[in-house]
Amino acid sequence: MIRLVQVANGSSRRVALVDEPHLRILARVESIFELASECIRDHASLGERIHSLATSESLAYDDVYGQKSEWHLWTPIDVRGAPERVLVSGTGLTHLGSAKDRQAMHEQAATAAGKAVTDSMRMFQSGLAGGRPKPGEIGVAPEWFYKGDGSILQPPFVPLTVPSHAEDGGEEAEIAGIYIIDAHGAPFRIGMCAGNEFSDHECERRNYLYLAASKLRPCSIGPELVVAGDFGAVKGEVSLERDGQQLWCKEIETGEENMSHTLANLEHHHFKFAGHRMPGHVHVHFFGAHSLSFGEGVKLNSGDWMQVRFEGYGRALRNPVRIEPKEQDRLIRVQPLN
Repeated sequence: MIRLVQVANGSSRRVALVDEPHLRILARVESIFELASECIRDHASLGERIHSLATSESLAYDDVYGQKSEWHLWTPIDVRGAPERVLVSGTGLTHLGSAKDRQAMHEQAATAAGKAVTDSMRMFQSGLAGGRPKPGEIGVAPEWFYKGDGSILQPPFVPLTVPSHAEDGGEEAEIAGIYIIDAHGAPFRIGMCAGNEFSDHECERRNYLYLAASKLRPCSIGPELVVAGDFGAVKGEVSLERDGQQLWCKEIETGEENMSHTLANLEHHHFKFAGHRMPGHVHVHFFGAHSLSFGEGVKLNSGDWMQVRFEGYGRALRNPVRIEPKEQDRLIRVQPLN
């Protein structure tokens, strides 16, 4: 599998091919968005173009990853100077583990409403029943949520912030698909990467109708973009550290074999909307989590570190947690334009 990173040094940017323990710089390329867009325009193979541009110039990956280099890792996709052209979204209730966690979060409200099964579990069960259609057919639609534009994507090692108005922040270890829309409105998947779809689970638990608000939080992807990666059955590990000691760790599994929907079905139901096929736009779409530490009673503190790793997806994605101090909410006043 071909793995790419974006690295930055002040205003300078480079794209590099991962060739452990080195990062081989690609000639004349400053962003993966630029590289993929050129391949779409030229009807060229992305993999072949990458190998043709790889130079002998290299960086020591250990130094970059260990933050000992003047170069640092950037998010593996962005539209430079135009974060509004990046749509970050996700699909939930695709894995049994997360469905159980959501069931537990919402069962109190469901019991009060006289329901034996929560709406979340009903959604998961509908995916089991109809989320894996035959090739060429359309299956049942999954849950979908919006996270934000490209401004919420944080590079590896950069803190994920819990804002002062939020109730909580917790990791969600997932794989995300990276897509570009061509000049004619056709979506192209350029690769996948490890991700931490950071969310406010306390907010969601209070009332499942707050799910939309609970997702409006920063998140992180990377450090590597995997071109033509395996998404059949992917094993991984998510862990938390506090004061240099492991706080929580769990082996996880994702990929189509561990999900209630096929990748093709998830992609169809995302890109069936004309507004999701705007030429020149980028989509980062999370495919769902296997397990959450929140479901096991873990509450993160400021300074804790979250780590996500999937086999075949390169080095681990690491981000610390930053919790803004609680203070009286500042009223956001809207000025009338009289």
